[in-house]
Amino acid sequence: MPTTENLNIREIVPLIAPGELKRILPMDDAAIATVVESRKIVQAILAGEDPRILAIVGPCSIHDTDAALEYARRFKALRDKVGDKLFLLMRVYFEKPRTTVGWKGFINDPFLDDSCDISTGVREARRLLLQINAMGIPAATEFLDPIVPQYIADLITWAAIGARTTESQTHRQMASGLSMPVGFKNGTDGNIQVAVDALQSARFAHNFLGLDSDGRTAIVKTRGNPWGHVVLRGGRTKPNYDPESIAEASEQLKKAGLEARLVVDCSHGNTQKRHELQEVVWHSIVEQKMAGNTALVGAMVESNLFEGSQKIPGDRSQLRYGVSVTDQCVGWETTERMVLKAHETMQGAAAG
Repeated sequence: MPTTENLNIREIVPLIAPGELKRILPMDDAAIATVVESRKIVQAILAGEDPRILAIVGPCSIHDTDAALEYARRFKALRDKVGDKLFLLMRVYFEKPRTTVGWKGFINDPFLDDSCDISTGVREARRLLLQINAMGIPAATEFLDPIVPQYIADLITWAAIGARTTESQTHRQMASGLSMPVGFKNGTDGNIQVAVDALQSARFAHNFLGLDSDGRTAIVKTRGNPWGHVVLRGGRTKPNYDPESIAEASEQLKKAGLEARLVVDCSHGNTQKRHELQEVVWHSIVEQKMAGNTALVGAMVESNLFEGSQKIPGDRSQLRYGVSVTDQCVGWETTERMVLKAHETMQGAAAG
């Protein structure tokens, strides 16, 4: 008899259950302490109880775990220097949304060769997060596939819902059950209302289909996430990090009955993806914060060991070490200068 299902499915490959992977790669006491304490601090910053700037800094995407660990070691030394004024989280992004097609990130294709060895991707992503958290570095990521959090969410301090998925009911429901603060980006066209709507939705309890720790299909019943906030990432035609845009976004949140708590993405639409302009946006945010803008709580920076970006070559041996394969990033020297200058500015303001 003719079949009516799976007509366009080439193969279905079983994947290790989330609970089994966690038993193979469990959190140690150091990693647990990093996540628990860091989430509390981020919540305090969002509540206005901690005056530090929340700084989410790191590679646009992870594609080389050795380079990521080298970055983490440098990052650790830097965050220790500035911890009294800035609370630094490392971007550890494993999933990349694509407008059409392209490399979907480390979890989907860890070997960057279209082999799409997701089994290796989830295992190595979790292993890297364990190493980074054991160093005392809190991790931030973007969740794209709603199944992925089951494998790594216990190791994440802060999560983003991207501009392409903020309007998605699936992602709003997922965010309502996540255990960490979640930032919702405005739409790619600059529309803030979709992020405000997502923020409201994620605060409520939801019921939806998902997976349990054994990999079985289950009904997920959430409590709602009270730690959602808006991330301003600019739009196709103009940025939205300037004081007027910050004021407009704050007013929009207040009209919706929400607290004005904003994180600014220093890349994407706020710089039209010109990595060298991230420093301009970053210092503007610090200056606005020091001028008394209480709505601004943090900023995001795309940074790597070396500046710029590269296309994934056919010969993987030609990949340049420490250079992004997705969006352009500022290099480490610029990153260090930006963070230390912000720290100096904040110290000066406190002394004055």
